[in-house]
Order: sequence, then C-alpha cells, then structure tokens
Amino acid sequence: MGNQFLWVIFPYFCIVIFIVGHIFRFRTDKFGWTAKSSEFIEKKQLMIGSLLFHIGIIPVIGGHVAGLGIPKEWTRAVGISDHMYHMGAVWGGGFFGVVTFLGMLILTYRRFALKSVRKLSSASDLIVNSLLLFIVFIGMYSVIATSIVQPDFDYRSSISIWFRSLLILRPDGAYMTGVPLAFQLHVLSGFLIFAMWPFTRLVHVWSVPLNYVGRSYILYRKHRPD
Repeated sequence: MGNQFLWVIFPYFCIVIFIVGHIFRFRTDKFGWTAKSSEFIEKKQLMIGSLLFHIGIIPVIGGHVAGLGIPKEWTRAVGISDHMYHMGAVWGGGFFGVVTFLGMLILTYRRFALKSVRKLSSASDLIVNSLLLFIVFIGMYSVIATSIVQPDFDYRSSISIWFRSLLILRPDGAYMTGVPLAFQLHVLSGFLIFAMWPFTRLVHVWSVPLNYVGRSYILYRKHRPD
C-alpha cells in the first residue's frame, strides 16, 4: 500500500494540484501573479545567484526531459551507446547541476541571511527556496553516490519507465522498488514542488514577457504649459 501511495497516488495528486491550482489562482489572484522581486533591497547577490540558477536549470530540465521521456532503445538507434549517454549525463549534467546548485545556494543564503530580504519574504518563499536547494543537492548526490556505490544502476531501466507509465495512465510503482533512496527522495521532492508551484512565486515562470520584443517604444514628452 505504501508503494502504491508513493509512486502512483502521490504523483497524480501533485499533478492534479499543479493543474487545478494554476487555473484557480489565475482566475482569483491575477494581481498576485508575480515574482515579487526584492531587487530594490539587494541587487548584487540576486543578480549573480539568479544568473547562475537560470543558466544551469534550463539544461538540467532538458536533461531530465530527455532522460525520462526518451527510451534507451531510441538513443541506441541513432548511434548513442549507453556508455556515451551515461558519460554525457554525468559530466554535462554534473556541470550544469553544480552551476544550478551554486545559484540556488546564493539565492537561499540571500533569502535567509539578509534581514531586509527575509522580512519581505513570505513563508512560502522560504520553503520554496529551501526545497529547491534540497532538490538540486539530492539530485547531484544521487548521481555521484550511485556512480560510486551502485555503478550498475541505470535509472533509464527503472525511473524512466515508471515515469512514462504515469504519462500513459498505466502506472506501475514496482519499477521504483529497487531504486536507491537518494533518487527516490529526488523524485518525491520534485513532485512536491510541482504541487506547491501554483501557490508560490514560481508562477512567474509562465509570465514570459514575449510581447516586449515587438512592442512599440514608450515615448515620454515634456508637458509645456501654455
């Protein structure tokens, strides 16, 4: 029953909250749909941390999508051996993982350590920062520790198949039974952040100002009294 809850019920529960929560918040709290920037309080650490985090997180997300969504048979078919894929995931993913972790570490330190920023932060801000830092850390630890302790473990033969089974609505939690604990924590905390997403400042991810590229310039003219 515990296995069924963790790897079937809990993921779907988080996905439903993610979708319904976004719809509810957009309909009821459009003015609160913001990143609530604290740049005017402290700029230097925010700039460095945010830059590192965003540079790292995009390739990391891309790697997760490829690793979880693309079966190993497909990569073999285009000439990418399992060893080549593994080395690319470890070294490429490891590099961008470190960049993401450093950025998140700076942002989390800034959020907690700077009194003025902490006063402006809500409880959800502090929780999200801490959880994101944990997710990145445990993800990096999973890859490094597993490579040393369980070098034969292949997440594409377990986690990836389980994840795809969720997508096609044929969940099979048995694939997660023998997965190392660090990977399990990484997966569960990842779904947890998805459940929290609609109720935090993370919603600003969907508000990409693409219209800025093609909009007309704003002209300011002096008012000359007659």
